[in-house]
Amino acid sequence: MDQQRQLDNLALVAGIRSDDPVAWTALADRYTNLLWFIARGMRLNTEDAADAIQTTWLRLVERIDSVRQPESIGSWLATTMRHECLAVLRRRSKVEITELVDDVPDEDDPLDHALLHREQDSALWRAFRSLKPRCRTLLRVLMADPPPSYEEVAAALDMRIGSIGPTRQRCLAALREIMTADPYPFEFLATDAGGDSR
Repeated sequence: MDQQRQLDNLALVAGIRSDDPVAWTALADRYTNLLWFIARGMRLNTEDAADAIQTTWLRLVERIDSVRQPESIGSWLATTMRHECLAVLRRRSKVEITELVDDVPDEDDPLDHALLHREQDSALWRAFRSLKPRCRTLLRVLMADPPPSYEEVAAALDMRIGSIGPTRQRCLAALREIMTADPYPFEFLATDAGGDSR
């Protein structure tokens, strides 16, 4: 985690401990997307994910004064969220998997382009779903906006920080291999196949 984020987190936690609503809002803005990506990566449906996120924030309210490393509050939230997701999964007898796919075509696109985009999106999600669960979860969490630090990812997924980058590379390579096996739907990605920006 970079030093500036640690200092920001220290200030936010201090503000929350002083009942500053602006600090609460800032912390929620910083970490809610990460919590959603953790929940989706663990295959929670929207309703269960929302419940787990709400419970995670409640746990913070209950324990704000006992957080030992406020500079690492993101890791604390990620770990708590993972535990809440596991609790939800234990309570459910059957895991329901839902995917959010934006299948609404752009109004400016001609019909054939809209159909092609939907088919490409669908094919990409099929390829993504064929990855091992660990890869799917890691890639989903890394796609959070704003991007989580590797420390937060490690806490969320119970991984060593040093294994995140190499595992991510292996997962992306596996996804590219799947896409190469069925090249037609992925022609639009050909120029981006090596464009790993992180």
